[in-house]
Amino acid sequence: MQGNISKISIDSNASLLEAIKQMDVLDGKLLMVTDNENDYVSIISIGDIQRYLITHQNIEAKVTDALRQNVRVASIDDSPEQIKNIMLEFRTEFMPVLDEKGDLDRVIFWKDIFEEKQTFNKEKINVPVVIMAGGKGTRLKPITNIIPKPLVPVGERPIVQIIMDQFSEMGTENFYMSVNYKADMIQQYFDKIEKPYAVNYFEEDKPLGTAGSLSLIKNQITETFFVSNCDILIDQDYEEVYKWHKKNKNEITSIAAIKNYHIPYGTLEIGRDGLLENMKEKPDLTFFVNAGVYIVEPHLLHDIPNNEFYHITYLMEKVKQRGGRVGVFPVSEGSWMDIGNWVEYNKTQEMFKKRFS
Repeated sequence: MQGNISKISIDSNASLLEAIKQMDVLDGKLLMVTDNENDYVSIISIGDIQRYLITHQNIEAKVTDALRQNVRVASIDDSPEQIKNIMLEFRTEFMPVLDEKGDLDRVIFWKDIFEEKQTFNKEKINVPVVIMAGGKGTRLKPITNIIPKPLVPVGERPIVQIIMDQFSEMGTENFYMSVNYKADMIQQYFDKIEKPYAVNYFEEDKPLGTAGSLSLIKNQITETFFVSNCDILIDQDYEEVYKWHKKNKNEITSIAAIKNYHIPYGTLEIGRDGLLENMKEKPDLTFFVNAGVYIVEPHLLHDIPNNEFYHITYLMEKVKQRGGRVGVFPVSEGSWMDIGNWVEYNKTQEMFKKRFS
C-alpha cells in the first residue's frame, strides 16, 4: 500500500506540467500533494489544473498555486461506509484519511472497495454533435483502401462509434455526420447496430475542409453543438467543457492537448548581426495543440461560405478578429488519442486499453 501512496504523491514544489505527466503515467486524474517531509498538504485534480491554466496560462507554476481552499477528505472518525459513500458520490480515485491533527493516517483507493464497475446517475445534456467523417484517410493506407477511416477499429469497435458512444453517455441523442469517401459503408454499419441515438448524414460533393461542410446543415442545428473529428478520442468529461463554454459566453471553444517536447540539444537564440542573445541547455517546450473537438454556437453556421473549402480554424480567426470569444480548454497529452497515422494508431490501441476499455 505504501508503494501505491508514493505513486500518487507529488511534491508541493513540483510544477503543474510535472503533475500532468504523472497523472498520464498513472492513467489517473488525482494526486496527493506532500511537502519535503512527505507530510500531507492537500490533493490536486486535473480539474484544478485545467481551471488554473485557463485563468493563468502558466504550466510551470507550482502545484500549490492551483490548490482549492476546500477539498474532500475523510477523518479517522468516519465509518468505512461513510467513506465509501463519499467516494461513490464524488467518484474520487482515492481518499486520504486524516487524523485529528490533519496528518495522513491512511489512503483508501477506489479499486480496493469497488470491485465491480459502478454506474452513476448524472444529469444528461442532450447536445447535438457533428462528426466530420468525409476524409479518405490516406495516411492509414492500405486499410483505408478497404474501409473508410471512421470504421477503423480501436479495440473491438470502430473509432467513430466509440466517439459517438462517449457523447451518448453525456446525453446526446442526435448526431450529424459529414460523409463522402465510402459513405455507403458507414451508413450500412450504423443502420445494422443497435444504438440509443439517431444519425443524420449529409454528404460533401467535394472536400470542404474541417468546417466547409457545416454550411450544409446551417438550417438544421439551432442550438449550441459539438464538432468532432472522426479519428480522435479524448478522455475528458465533455459536460465540464460544455458548461465552461456556456458560462464564459464563448462563441467557439477548442479543446487543446498539452504537448511537451524535450529538445536533446543546447539551443541558441540569435539577435541582430548574428550575435548570441541567449542559450538553453536541452530545453523542454510545451504547446497547446488543437485536439480536433470544438463547441460552436449555431449563429456561426451562417458565417461559413457555401460550397467552399473552409477550415474551422478560419472561423475561429474570423470570430477572434471581430472581438468575439474563442475559448481554449486544455486536456493532458495522455488524454488525447488519435489514429491519424500508423504510429499514432498503434499508440492509441495501447492507450485505449487503459483508458476506455
